Amino acid sequence: MKINNLEHFLSVTDSGKTATGIVITSHDASISELAADCGCDFVWIDMEHSPLTIVDAMHHVMALRGTNCAPFVRVAWNLPYLLKPVLDLAPAAVIVPMVNNARDAEAAVRACRYPVDGGERGFATRRATGYDRDPLAGYLELSRQEPRVFVQIEHREAVRNIDDILKVEGIGGVCLGPCDLSASYGKTGCFDDPEVSDAIDLVREKTLAAGVLLGGFCAGPFWSDRFMNWKAIGSDVSILAAATRRLIGKK
Repeated sequence: MKINNLEHFLSVTDSGKTATGIVITSHDASISELAADCGCDFVWIDMEHSPLTIVDAMHHVMALRGTNCAPFVRVAWNLPYLLKPVLDLAPAAVIVPMVNNARDAEAAVRACRYPVDGGERGFATRRATGYDRDPLAGYLELSRQEPRVFVQIEHREAVRNIDDILKVEGIGGVCLGPCDLSASYGKTGCFDDPEVSDAIDLVREKTLAAGVLLGGFCAGPFWSDRFMNWKAIGSDVSILAAATRRLIGKK
């Protein structure tokens, strides 16, 4: 869908390159516009671990129209009533947290698709049809694939069940959540711990081998030699804080 720049994002990943972006936690939509102008291929608008409201998310999504930057929106939980208003914003993808088994993945897909395609999404059109400019039939065809449903793997249970999760029809990608994943092993933030790194690499290798789009939060040197189709390289707040500390240190 051109208004969400999914085509540009996929052109990067289809070429074999890694698409890069940042996580948005601040309500000011100019940060998303800035990210697009800086060359980000996507932004991850985070409604799970930030004070962002649905109105804030809408403004971020709208700020990216006419750029080459695709908006992804992470919801707070795998629940239809949380996904429904986000879907109506017509983002390029939704990120669904804590998908630990095939049942969770199936529930996420159902919540994002209309009943005609086996889902349970409530019907509404706003941005996705150009505010009734575009034919309904064309929109319904697109809605079978958009927004992409990215299931987040961030618990050791999900690692055990990764083969079954990858078989679920309709998932549009896997999103690694390394912080919560490491925490589920009792080793929060210890990505270099063999148990944690082995779990991350297992999910990476199986997802890529299955031909499923792979991405996640990939800040720091641990990720430099680990290929992903897309990487969120930091958050707006962490990037600003790091730059501020560097500038202060130079005085």
